[in-house]
Amino acid sequence: LTVNCLDQHVEKSPNRVALIWERDEPGTAVHVTYRELLDLTCRLANTLKKYGIQKGDKVAIYMSMSPLSVAAMLACARIGAIHTVVFAGFSAESLAGRIMDSGCKAVITYNQGVRGGRIIELKTTVDEAVKNCPSIKHVFVAQRTDNKVQMGDRDIPLEEEMAKAASVCAPESMDSEDMLFMLYTSGSTGKPKGIVHTQAGYLLYAALTHKYVFDYQQGDVFGCVADIGWITGHSYVVYGPLCNGATSVLFESTPVYPDPGRYWEVVQRLKINQFYGAPTAIRLLLNYGEEWVKKYDRSSLKTLGSVGEPINHEAWHWFYHVVGEGRCTLVDTWWQTETGGICIAPRPSEEKAEIVPAMAMRPFFGIVPVLMDENGKVIEGNDVSGALCIAQPWPGMARTIYGDHQRFVDAYFKAYPGYYFTGDGAYRTKKGYYQITGRMDDVINISGHRLGTAEIEDAMADHPDVPETAVIGYPHKIKGEGAFAFIVLKEQTGHIDRVKEELKGIVASKIAKYAVPDHILVVKRLPKTRSGKIMRRLLRKVVTEQSSNMGDVTTLDDPSVVKEILDAYQKYKEKSSS
Repeated sequence: LTVNCLDQHVEKSPNRVALIWERDEPGTAVHVTYRELLDLTCRLANTLKKYGIQKGDKVAIYMSMSPLSVAAMLACARIGAIHTVVFAGFSAESLAGRIMDSGCKAVITYNQGVRGGRIIELKTTVDEAVKNCPSIKHVFVAQRTDNKVQMGDRDIPLEEEMAKAASVCAPESMDSEDMLFMLYTSGSTGKPKGIVHTQAGYLLYAALTHKYVFDYQQGDVFGCVADIGWITGHSYVVYGPLCNGATSVLFESTPVYPDPGRYWEVVQRLKINQFYGAPTAIRLLLNYGEEWVKKYDRSSLKTLGSVGEPINHEAWHWFYHVVGEGRCTLVDTWWQTETGGICIAPRPSEEKAEIVPAMAMRPFFGIVPVLMDENGKVIEGNDVSGALCIAQPWPGMARTIYGDHQRFVDAYFKAYPGYYFTGDGAYRTKKGYYQITGRMDDVINISGHRLGTAEIEDAMADHPDVPETAVIGYPHKIKGEGAFAFIVLKEQTGHIDRVKEELKGIVASKIAKYAVPDHILVVKRLPKTRSGKIMRRLLRKVVTEQSSNMGDVTTLDDPSVVKEILDAYQKYKEKSSS
């Protein structure tokens, strides 16, 4: 696999730029050639081997965006170790949970990260996480800043060791179905699931979708601004582009640092040809107005892409007309951690074929989408909606959930036997194009990050004064969706505001800051069916103010609960607006 991503290009064109690292500090880009990246990768691989990491071992990577974090992924792949990258915004508890679930032997991290001008304490978080992880033998620590951090017995200074290591490392011979990496993603239950991708099919699918969806041509500069902690960073910052011998941008900063022109200044300076980002960032930037975009020359752009959640019309039009000046192809891409790469997108297609705004439209080669009805029957014809399934396997599909194959079968193949169930609903237009309508389960999408509402509920349930919680998603202008929590307090609980602040702290430390609910509403009780299941559908109606249309409430244990919650919500709203 690394031979496809590195050695083949080093033989033909060693000085071609593989990575452009757009560091957090504006205007300080670092160019890394394919030869240099192979050298980094081999030295890191030999360092891992020296400390006993072998084929089949698991290694956690908790790093910010940099050439070294890409080399860490590739070094694992080169020696046949399995990497699990954990987004560097996750809490120590989230990191520990992933390390324990996957049985990692080592962690690779930085002393600190830098993002938006702020220092992020990565090593401190790792130290806290590995206290409870007996499987961890070594922590490899690289230096992103000059600040000293505490180094203990199992900590190894990574660059010092790499300087001593040989710059040649023969790649381990791997079977096409050996594991390449695991990546944890949220499901509808509280425990994140370790999605497993293997070697050949995954790489083939990432490379082909990168080439054809974005019309990548040799010599283009590909700018995907996703983090390597997410599948988008794996497939379209690292594996797809490098397999195709592309020049890939690593973006370490944020869209608004030092100002809301950052993306477009980078496009001008690095002459980016394809720009791939999330609707949530576009929605954030459109609030700042067009002048931040028009200040910079975007004439290098040929293709724009959107990923992570369905893009709304306003954001699509702004992206297309303001950023792309109406002359760039805009591809709204639908796919998942589980699919390995893009499954539905407007391109590839016939030359100049129509693109409908805010729609993923066309299945990629080999992808056969079907819509299913409530009875598990395929819905034929057009102008119809149903559960989005995929009818035949494709090379990039996940192979299992690590350590829990039964959960894999249950989650994706049980609802509609013989089909892969995506968890999303979709509409097939009169012309036969696909539009994704959103999740069909209790999973929400905050700023493009997928999160099971059960995870937030599980975290809040740890508070001693909060016996019951229900979390739902509601529409949010910037983030796409936000979390809205309904909580029941124990009798005699005073200091409601303090409890709310404590709950926010718990969610931040158990999951991550982005998971913290925007709203917490105290209610006397939650709407439950006679069998005790919380009817989140009703809570959604309350928050989206469709209370006149509550649907069937006869299954509720006590239908009078609806008015109780509506009153509480109205009071809360009046208080918030005042």
